[in-house]
Amino acid sequence: MSDESLRELFLLRDDLVFLNHGSFGACPRAVHRRYQELQRELEGNPVAFLDGRRELPDRLQAARRVLAAHLGARADDLVFVPNATYGLNVVARSVTLEPGDEVLITDHAYGAVERLWRFVCERRGARLVTATIDLPVESPHEVADTIWRQVTERTRIVCVDHLTSPTALILPITALVERARRAGILSVIDGAHGPGQLPLDLTALGADIYVGNCHKWLLAPKGAGFLWARPEVQPLLQPLVVSWGWQADQPGPSRFLDEQEWTGTRDPAAYLAVPEAIAFQQRHDWPQVQRRCRALVREARTELGKLTGLLPICPDDGLWYGQMHTFALPACDPERLQRELRERHRIEIPVFTWRGRPYLRISIQAYNTRRDVEALLKALAELLEEPRVAR
Repeated sequence: MSDESLRELFLLRDDLVFLNHGSFGACPRAVHRRYQELQRELEGNPVAFLDGRRELPDRLQAARRVLAAHLGARADDLVFVPNATYGLNVVARSVTLEPGDEVLITDHAYGAVERLWRFVCERRGARLVTATIDLPVESPHEVADTIWRQVTERTRIVCVDHLTSPTALILPITALVERARRAGILSVIDGAHGPGQLPLDLTALGADIYVGNCHKWLLAPKGAGFLWARPEVQPLLQPLVVSWGWQADQPGPSRFLDEQEWTGTRDPAAYLAVPEAIAFQQRHDWPQVQRRCRALVREARTELGKLTGLLPICPDDGLWYGQMHTFALPACDPERLQRELRERHRIEIPVFTWRGRPYLRISIQAYNTRRDVEALLKALAELLEEPRVAR
């Protein structure tokens, strides 16, 4: 199927050049249809659908099995959560930190996650340590060393992104997980952008905890994510919401599942639609789609470099980027540039300041075409010359 035909399978507006899949994803028609079918079924008999003693546990288990098989995991080692940030809140609010203990993150961490760890550390007298990863990056080994140099005898947790949000870099998490395991440090991976974009085998990876979104690159409806934890660390995790799953009258496979899944009334349709999202990708030969998307990212990388005259932030290597890429921009007003791209050219793409410099992050998904990239290049060539945008 051509990329033009694939676009017809999504619900995106025809007049929009959508190059921001990384922020909230975009759901295919077939997956959204299944999502709405589940919601209608729920409303047909809410008690039968939602009662924790009737249908819902079996439905959630079936959906978890499909997701777990896709992630290289056991179904009972993961639970559905609304999003990766929620999953990380479960972790951060559960772990024991004493005054003087340290949590290590990087300066490429998602802003909400940095705030989460700062919140927790401030209230427990712990110290949040941030490893600085300078751009451009050159070697995964050097990046791993840069992060690990910040580890001390007080480090209790290392939390790093699989694929960073602001800079769209794939970090060397395998090396970091191995070092953390040897040092007895809890390894927590923020995989918000991992599922559906990067190959995953959570069992082989060996991290202690991995959280991810299904509503981004896996194409599930909004509000579907997961929290995965090795069986040995599951007892550390406490529920953010105490409900019927705590000391359950009819215990399930584990306390971890009971406490994290049974948190009161909520619409589980997004979770239950995850198998359809996985099936959608299987029906459309997603490895081939991903290869085409990455090739288009590479083209955009080359052409944007010619346009701006600026060096890329990483080598042209599949070790560093997938279907997202972040580009440095010449001096400009990022907020105005983003607004002009959206309002004048109907291009949805993030433009932002990071470490005091302007950047643009492009996402390429199945529905994007070369024409989308060409539209972006043409618009940037025009706008970056305008005095009110350029500085």
